[in-house]
Amino acid sequence: MWRNLFLFCWLAVSASARDTKRKIEVMNRSASKISISWVHPETGERVLMSQPDVMPGAEFNLDSFVGHSFAVVELPVRNESICRKAPDNICRETSYTVSENDNQFVVITEEFEAEFVDNKIKARKEATNLVEECQAIAKKTLESAKDDQSAVDKAMKDLVLCVEGGVASRLEEVNEEIGFQTRVRKSIAEKLENYTCIDEKLESTDDVSTSTWVDKNRRRRTVHVKHDRPASQIHVIENFISEEECKAMEEQAKPKLHKATVADGRGGSRLSENRKAMQAGIKVPWELEAKGDHIAKLSRRVYDYTNHVLGLNIDEKGQEDLMSIQYFGRGRNDEEPDRYTPHCDGECTGQPHKSGTRMATMVMYCTVADDGGHTNFRNSGVHIKPEVGNAIFFSYIDPKTLIMDTGFTEHSGCPVFEGEKKIVTQWIRLGVDEENPWDSFNTLGIKYKDIEALESSVPDEEMEEDEGHDEL
Repeated sequence: MWRNLFLFCWLAVSASARDTKRKIEVMNRSASKISISWVHPETGERVLMSQPDVMPGAEFNLDSFVGHSFAVVELPVRNESICRKAPDNICRETSYTVSENDNQFVVITEEFEAEFVDNKIKARKEATNLVEECQAIAKKTLESAKDDQSAVDKAMKDLVLCVEGGVASRLEEVNEEIGFQTRVRKSIAEKLENYTCIDEKLESTDDVSTSTWVDKNRRRRTVHVKHDRPASQIHVIENFISEEECKAMEEQAKPKLHKATVADGRGGSRLSENRKAMQAGIKVPWELEAKGDHIAKLSRRVYDYTNHVLGLNIDEKGQEDLMSIQYFGRGRNDEEPDRYTPHCDGECTGQPHKSGTRMATMVMYCTVADDGGHTNFRNSGVHIKPEVGNAIFFSYIDPKTLIMDTGFTEHSGCPVFEGEKKIVTQWIRLGVDEENPWDSFNTLGIKYKDIEALESSVPDEEMEEDEGHDEL
């Protein structure tokens, strides 16, 4: 085995010199644990790359090289030699080979097939869809034309124009995206030079546009649009949360405050130095909404604005609790200040949304720090200096295609140096309801009842860690 591992590394170094290195993301969408092994190109021997095994719903990132092949094997439950999710209980196997193209994803499907996608495959699929759409239009014209030759000729010309127009449109979108990313990189570089998070004089990024949102009570609020893309939007809404609503949240949170956690990558949660804050989840008393309960009114406003922007008809059923989060400053000399390092609230892989997982966030400011505590979206070049009463809404899903953001909404809570920062956060999910509430899913977006059959295959110590399902 050591000889094979050495050969893998030697081939990696050699390949790297020829600029053939590629990043591969493997997504396990099967109902079983899997292992991933590199396959020796000459002997067929295998070197295990996935340690630990990849759980259902989890992802595995691998730096590899063009031409390298990998075997993906379905694993049996502990103390058994069969795979209960497989036909005839026989453990399945599939494989994939790294191509020369960029942006490579491998999805292990429920049928245990390896669906391999890269940038060129995506382009071919788009081209095929485009031609099929144009052909369908031409077919209808030809059916009505019958023996009219002029109509037939026109239908053929329209087919050509349809394809040419579609291609031109797609090229325009690609060029626009490239130009946008270039501007983003320049903006990021400028802000990094100013050490964004420690520059106390840095103001919020300029607006892309402004608008006015009128809520159901006909109250008008100014909206500052900082970033506007199909799968990623960042808005600052003035006067979104009232002083009374902040007090109501803080009172409910006092006896429940505990250290904030992060997702552990295996479906559970853990404490982390990347996130230093206190938090408390507050259940919304919807039964008191008609009586004007402050917390219920606030939560309803969040869902109303979400639907105003995304049009996905989201309601409160099955959603996460409102979260009260508090950060405390201890001076600029504090080596470990309260903060939250760059992260995504949901998936930011550019892949289809997984039902039941997050797709938008609302952060509302009740108290702002005297020094620090800004919010920074580094990949979008957006920096927000908080103001009491304002809110940041950001979505990370394309509401038309349900494709997730590719990282533009990755954000950080800058260190709090002096004073206190108190916020109320609502994470908004798509695909939850009364029968399938948010806490029926783990942090990978997999329903607990769907993996009960696999629990016996997980070591006891891992089970203990995975019991929690706190916020990402």
